[in-house]
Amino acid sequence: MNLKPTVYPFKARLINGTEKNLADYSGKVLLIVNTASGCGFTPQLKDLQQIREEFSDQDFEILGFPSNDFGKQEPLDGTAINDFCQVNYGVQFPMFDKIMVRGKEAHPLFKFLADKKLNGNLTSTPRWNFHKYLVNKRGEVVEYFYPFTKPTSSKVKKKIQRLLNEQ
Repeated sequence: MNLKPTVYPFKARLINGTEKNLADYSGKVLLIVNTASGCGFTPQLKDLQQIREEFSDQDFEILGFPSNDFGKQEPLDGTAINDFCQVNYGVQFPMFDKIMVRGKEAHPLFKFLADKKLNGNLTSTPRWNFHKYLVNKRGEVVEYFYPFTKPTSSKVKKKIQRLLNEQ
């Protein structure tokens, strides 16, 4: 019985407008990332897609959450964000509607991810675009990576592989 708080009670709207229950990702290792199309870190979208493909035969998924919280670097909305990500970086992982990821108006998922009092494991509020949260197969937040940590770094890939190997 899992008594630790998980991401599974949360819902978010996909970029196509469909509401998605995060419980649908139960049993998968997740990398949850706040993204932006006009950021110096935006090329990480290609890296994110690359690790998604690398772990595609395993229970792994990336969830992208566009945000305009930092430097107004996400000027696009809706399907324009999705089109930008697919055309420029080949993104095939789920992209969600643009949300706020910090402050009082932050999406409930990001409030949970950022606060140890809520998630039971860690406190790490996004300070910029491409802050990454790693969630284990049980839905627990177990690690975070700052924006300057490339998704394809050995540090990130080893942690993902370790979580994928857990029973």
